[in-house]
This record gives sequence, structure tokens and C-alpha cells, in this order.
Amino acid sequence: MSTIISELDVGLERDIFLRNLLRQLSGTLEEVVGFDEAAGFISIVGQQIGDWINEEYQSAMQQDNLSQEQVIEVLIDLKRRIKGDFYLESVEKDKIVLGNNCCPFEDKVVGRNSLCMMTSNVFGTISAENLGYAKVCLHETIAKGDKGCKIVVHLEDNEEAREDPGNEYFAT
Repeated sequence: MSTIISELDVGLERDIFLRNLLRQLSGTLEEVVGFDEAAGFISIVGQQIGDWINEEYQSAMQQDNLSQEQVIEVLIDLKRRIKGDFYLESVEKDKIVLGNNCCPFEDKVVGRNSLCMMTSNVFGTISAENLGYAKVCLHETIAKGDKGCKIVVHLEDNEEAREDPGNEYFAT
């Protein structure tokens, strides 16, 4: 009696395949060209994804520019749609602090810190394109082994932002 291959209990479907693909790709980049270069490559993709997502939300909302409140809602919603668990910790005129309990890459992100550049660039691109400026600081990340993520998005180039290590984004 022959086994029907399609009925085997194999942990393979599109989502897990793509997360493993990204894990292996980012790991290979980190090993071959180093972390900084890998993060740079992933940053370019993240900016392109950020532009695309920003255009999708602006179009759906029929707006050319989103308010700070709308940007916060978009950042949380986009991560929810891709199975993240982001939430607002605090908001000020010049700063948004977000937390996260679950990475969209799930366990595939652990040890692949360069993948966090996707979040940095998507958040930075959307924030800067709508609010003029952003500096995204990844204070805690699941990739580094933290229990969750803590992400600060500075919206003004002030002293606090300059002292906080992160990546700057400007409106185009």
C-alpha cells in the first residue's frame, strides 16, 4: 500500500516556508557580508515595503497625509495584519512608544537582528512620509532574545532623539 504524499503530516505551508526563507536569507547575508551590510540590504527592502504600505493606507483612507493619531493606528494595524502583537505604550507630541509581544516572523527572528530593520524602516518611512521626520530606536527586540519589543519613534530631531541610538527617516 502506497502512502499518499499529500496526506502526510509535513509542517510545510506558505507562511512557514516564507518565514524560513527570510530567516535563511538574512542569516546568509549576515554571515557573508556582515551584520551592518545585511541590515543595509534589508533596510532598502523595508523602505520599499514602507512606501507601499503607506500608499495602501493613504489610498484606503483617501488621504494624502495621515495625522499622528492615524500613523499610530496604521503602525499597530499593519503589524496586526501580519500577525504581530504591537500596542501603544505611550504617546507625546514628539514621540511614540510601541510595545510588541509577538513578532510576525515568530521564532524565525531569534538571532536574526537584521530582520528588525524591516520594522524600523516600515515604521520610519510611514512616520516620516506623513509627519515629516522620524527616528526609530529599537530598545528591545525579540530577535535579540528580549521577551518583547520596545520601539521608540521620535518625531522631532531634538536632544532626546539625538541621544537615542536609531535610524533617521525623512519625508521625500
